[in-house]
Amino acid sequence: MRRYLALGLLVLMLLPACRSESVTLTPSPTFPPLPSLTPTPTTDTPEGTAAAFVTAWERRDPAAIYALLTPARRLAVSAEAFAARYRSAIATATVLTATASLQAVLQEGEQAQAACRLSWQTALVGEMVTDTIVSLSFQHGRWWLDGAGDLIWPGLGEENYFYMERLTPARANIYDRNNLALAAEGTIVTVGVVPQRIQDEAALLSALSLVTGMDAEAIRARYANRPAAWWTPIADISGDVAVRYSNLLTTPGIDAREKEGRTYMLGGAAPHVVGWVAQVPAEELERYRAQGYRGDEWVGVAGLEAWGEPYLAGRHGGILYLLGPAGNILSVVARRDAVPSRAIYTTIDRPLQRQVQDILGDRRGAIVVLEAQTGAVLALTSGPSFDPNVLVNPSWSEARNAVLANPNRPLFNRATQGLYPTGSVFKIVTLAAALERAGMAPDMTFHCPGYWDGLGINYRKFCWKEEGHGDITLRDALAGSCNVTFYNVGMALHNIDPAILSDMAQAFGLGMRTGIVGVPEEAGQVPGPASRAAQGQGWYVGDTVNLAIGQGDLRITPLQVARMVAAVANGGTLYRPYVVARIAAAGEAYPEIVYAPEAVGTLPISAENLAVIQDAMLGVTREPIGTAHHRFIGLAIPVAGKTGSAEAPGINVRPHSWFAGYAPANAPEIVVVVMVENAGEGSEVAAPMARQVVEAYYGLALTPLPPEAEPTPTPTVEPLP
Repeated sequence: MRRYLALGLLVLMLLPACRSESVTLTPSPTFPPLPSLTPTPTTDTPEGTAAAFVTAWERRDPAAIYALLTPARRLAVSAEAFAARYRSAIATATVLTATASLQAVLQEGEQAQAACRLSWQTALVGEMVTDTIVSLSFQHGRWWLDGAGDLIWPGLGEENYFYMERLTPARANIYDRNNLALAAEGTIVTVGVVPQRIQDEAALLSALSLVTGMDAEAIRARYANRPAAWWTPIADISGDVAVRYSNLLTTPGIDAREKEGRTYMLGGAAPHVVGWVAQVPAEELERYRAQGYRGDEWVGVAGLEAWGEPYLAGRHGGILYLLGPAGNILSVVARRDAVPSRAIYTTIDRPLQRQVQDILGDRRGAIVVLEAQTGAVLALTSGPSFDPNVLVNPSWSEARNAVLANPNRPLFNRATQGLYPTGSVFKIVTLAAALERAGMAPDMTFHCPGYWDGLGINYRKFCWKEEGHGDITLRDALAGSCNVTFYNVGMALHNIDPAILSDMAQAFGLGMRTGIVGVPEEAGQVPGPASRAAQGQGWYVGDTVNLAIGQGDLRITPLQVARMVAAVANGGTLYRPYVVARIAAAGEAYPEIVYAPEAVGTLPISAENLAVIQDAMLGVTREPIGTAHHRFIGLAIPVAGKTGSAEAPGINVRPHSWFAGYAPANAPEIVVVVMVENAGEGSEVAAPMARQVVEAYYGLALTPLPPEAEPTPTPTVEPLP
């Protein structure tokens, strides 16, 4: 009897001739027991058995497929062996999902054939689709599947197997704005010592000290007490350094070995921006394998290395072969070419970045340099800094452990994730609110006796200038950073509307993420009536007065301050800071991606009032009343700015030192923000450092720092939450 379903024999004739051989069996009294099945279509018809196969195949359930095999097939291969073969095929093909459908069934007596469409979605070779014919036979009162391995995928049979040739692009480089490499794939040379080959230890130690920069005793300690014939790695150096000192590397006892790896230039330029690579983290293993990674690759785990992984690594491809028992190629089952990796070009200026890192040194703090007219990041550093090369080179375990164990957390990006009160830098916002919302004139006069009793004598507050400023205008109060004036302004604003100041701060971009791409950042907070109400608390006049001078619960990142000052400098436009300039093209299919300056807001202040703020900020550095006047004497380039000394929590803890400004004041090009934790007054530390940054940008000799600005050992203090 013949029975046709769906398209019947016509469909079968059109299917590719990839079929299992039918086998005539003699009844066998013993065979492996049928494993218990989850509910599936009945197996008393060929359609039911074929449907059960399709369901099991789609579920990737080898036990269920094995249970459908004829008794003879199950005698020939164990359930464990079949499952292992199945798992091997799935893993080799990098299968992610499976789908299957039954197209048609043709029955002739106790034999039948089922036309099936099988599909795997794989990580390396994309979608694999095949139309196949599965043979069935009727035995012992039910229908069974003939074949075994070819039921996993046509052609596998009993002895054939898959082999995947992986196509993996080389990791692309990260460059600065002038095409200078920040991170690159290149040759790394591991310099080692074989003690028994040493002829002149003094000469060897001298050579290695020069090549690696390590102390001779530290070098000797590495190979001391090691077996004389063993090779002991001392340090990794770049290929360029190896070429430069090639004559020294021939010193008897030195054995240098090459390998390919990630190298970070100049000992790490902008490491908090560039990030670093590491082997695929265990908790991320499955996610990376789903993208075609083997799992032992080095991938980006921080900064642009992590953000740009899809570009820098490209997309892995592969060629899936069907091999015979002897390893001969029977066919190419599937192929997908790799997508080339693509370099990332940043806005960072590498020479300036290195100078800025040197200026900050090992201080806990941050320096941000932006283009005033675009928001492009020219330099961004967090201190203490670190050399990412020690994180990727196994032979530098001691240096790596020192970085990881450092209580000052060098891996923490204080420029974008550190949250701090800004101190008097916030007075820029307060002055804007006074001019715009309170109707105060820049020449409005206040009196500063050195203290303020506006909240009552029991709550007396003080100006930084103990003897007071006397009579002072609102404009000069910003230049001279008169606290008493701004206490009065804060109270006046509160009486008009308690939310004025916090709303103005948010309009200046404070207390929110800037949206910079590729670099993790924190939002921080600008406290105000709304945020307090959300916490079930009230907002009082004393809170506004504290906020008016940048204290209280204010928590801001240095990058947010830099964006705010850039808006003041450029005429009122808030730009999204950006560090990625473009992603290189990879052929016509993957065109270049360009990141252009992006305006995201406008300061809510008139041009006239903004000019008052700009003029007052110039007074900070150019007029005797200015808090940083003495720090910029003799600098030909006019700088407008604002100092800040933000009280930090703790007993006898020095304030955070701030300076935020731009240059040239009359035609702004760059914004410079310097913040040093627990370092002292803004005019003492941050302002002289900011001058050096301006000098570095314009190629001038750096003015020596005053003694009070020199780095001094400081107690470990965790960044503010």
